[in-house]
Amino acid sequence: MLLGIDLGTTGVKAMVFDEDGKPAGYGFQEYDIMCSKAGYAEQDAESLWLHTKKVICEAAQEAGKYIKGISVSVQGDAVIPINSKREALAYAQLGMDYRGTKEVEYCNTTLGGEYLFGKTGMRPHPMNSLIKILWVKNNLPQLYERTFKFVTYADFILGKLGSDEIVLDYTMASRTMGFNIHTKMWDQEILSRLDIQQDKLGRAVPSGEAVGVIDKQLAEELGIHPGAVLVAGGHDQTCAALGAGIVHENMALDSHGTAEVISTVFQKPHVEQAMYKSFYPCYIHTDPDMYFTFALNHTGGVLLKWFVDEFCYEDKEAAKAGHKQIYDYLFEKLPEAPSPVLMMPYLNGSGNPTCDLNMKGAFLGLTMTTTRYDIAKAILEAQVFEMKLNIHTLKDGNVIIQELRCVGGGAKSPEGLQLKANILGMPVSTLQIREAACLGAAMLAGAATGVFENIKQAAQIVRMDKIYHPQVEIVSLYKDRYFLYQSLYETLKQTMHSL
Repeated sequence: MLLGIDLGTTGVKAMVFDEDGKPAGYGFQEYDIMCSKAGYAEQDAESLWLHTKKVICEAAQEAGKYIKGISVSVQGDAVIPINSKREALAYAQLGMDYRGTKEVEYCNTTLGGEYLFGKTGMRPHPMNSLIKILWVKNNLPQLYERTFKFVTYADFILGKLGSDEIVLDYTMASRTMGFNIHTKMWDQEILSRLDIQQDKLGRAVPSGEAVGVIDKQLAEELGIHPGAVLVAGGHDQTCAALGAGIVHENMALDSHGTAEVISTVFQKPHVEQAMYKSFYPCYIHTDPDMYFTFALNHTGGVLLKWFVDEFCYEDKEAAKAGHKQIYDYLFEKLPEAPSPVLMMPYLNGSGNPTCDLNMKGAFLGLTMTTTRYDIAKAILEAQVFEMKLNIHTLKDGNVIIQELRCVGGGAKSPEGLQLKANILGMPVSTLQIREAACLGAAMLAGAATGVFENIKQAAQIVRMDKIYHPQVEIVSLYKDRYFLYQSLYETLKQTMHSL
């Protein structure tokens, strides 16, 4: 048995899997984000550790004594200062904590964005771990001096479980902006120029490397086999990609939740101007021989929810009366043909490839005959047009995507999945195991404990559920709509900025 833990931004899951990837236990706990000031987003890491212990207990109720290995998938770029006893000294600064704007300006001025991207695959941004550490150094110097290590949730949880030392996997290290993705080592020049001591960072190791054995007393408390091996895990996006079998070029994962992320892998680092210009990161995959990038659309599932909450009261009442879920009811009402309305889905600014926080959303082509179902269809189409725009832009950086696998809430809608296949013109698949990040973490644990020969062999346990193929006659209809869509940003940019 293998245990995969997925610690996200608002909840933590734990799942036990057998060696064929079949679930044998599950636990889940929710928690909150603290936003005490503008730009701040924090969590009590010690509280999250207690939640993590609870979900491990829930998942391991029946199979805990058979667990061979444990690994973790974690939210990106949270930074936690800890002491030598592995206790948090302050709240975690989350990836969405943007207080470090001055530190970003300093890095751009001192080192230059293109220089940093060329070495680390990350351009200066408030979410980066090194920016957050620099903020602590500049604003809380006493905390900086007291800190034994600055950790992410990856090395924090492994440390709590009993790892031999504080170790950070390559996927998370290569997201810090202080790790050289070519040498796979902490970059001495960058750390020196920013006056960050390397001994305040964990030792970087490949995902899937054994880093210790679970603490005996903790094993008894959690109901886990006392010899369970602790294994370096990864960033949640990379673990989810592994759990979806994304270990070869030309494949991509569509993670469709509140936001929507398309992630893909390649054999050599891509740090070309096209990647830099479009804000695509380049970091190391859970398979340490591969590299990874993703494109982000801030408004995924939250966009349709906004529309339903604000404009579909009658539909919600009708769905309730008919004992249906509102989204199922709404999909039944959508026009079969492409919507006569075009939508720009930038209600929270644009994601890749423009990353324009000043952009706004828009509906175009409204007439007196427009229905709310036309608008709902336009919302769904716009999100896929954004995916297509990113797939085309990634191609300029020599990253090619030809197959898509889907997880998250968006993977539950057959109509939505068929729409993606038709607009993208490529096969779109769902997975038998939807909790791909937990499975990916468990696969890393299996690779380290001899269950699998290596990570690529581990990926062979991933099973497809259903494949949606493009419908040729509909694909052609959407080509013209996409041609119009891709010009909207430049056409409306100045107007939106003025608004």
